[in-house]
Amino acid sequence: MSIVITGTPGVGKHTIGKELAQKLKLDVIDINKIAKNSGLLEKNDESNDVDTERLQEVLKEKISSNCVIIGHLAPYVLEKDKISKVIVLRRSPYDLIKVYNERGYSDKKSKENASSEILGVITYDAKNQFQDKVVQIDVTERSIQEVLEKVESIISEDMDSDEVDWLDLVTKNNDLKKFFAD
Repeated sequence: MSIVITGTPGVGKHTIGKELAQKLKLDVIDINKIAKNSGLLEKNDESNDVDTERLQEVLKEKISSNCVIIGHLAPYVLEKDKISKVIVLRRSPYDLIKVYNERGYSDKKSKENASSEILGVITYDAKNQFQDKVVQIDVTERSIQEVLEKVESIISEDMDSDEVDWLDLVTKNNDLKKFFAD
């Protein structure tokens, strides 16, 4: 069983992924660490660019059949047939802005990440890559334990995906300009 934990930066991928791996006694594969240790990260302004084709080749050798794979790059570097379940963690963009401020992200980087979450970019790309293996969990206002329980229920197929629509929320709050550049 290879389980992917993915989502926009700040949603809790590493926290949940590591807890899940420990609970299920599975190895952890951190896509970002592998990219960094393989010399595949290239600093570009406020972000890191990654050669996804080369990273995909490196990951092929590292992924076992029993592991938890963590990273926002998962939809772009993993093959569908190697994965049993993809969990996309989603979090309110209002909460994410607070997380990004705590992390010292610039306003531009914060907006880029939050707008990506609002539009569901990673969810969309994960569904394109992994189809019916993708499930979303809204982690907003949930404890680590609550999220872990939901992940375990999803893995055992006792629970369905959460419906997440941040664009509707942000539009209703008339906050598009708060998250999207002019």
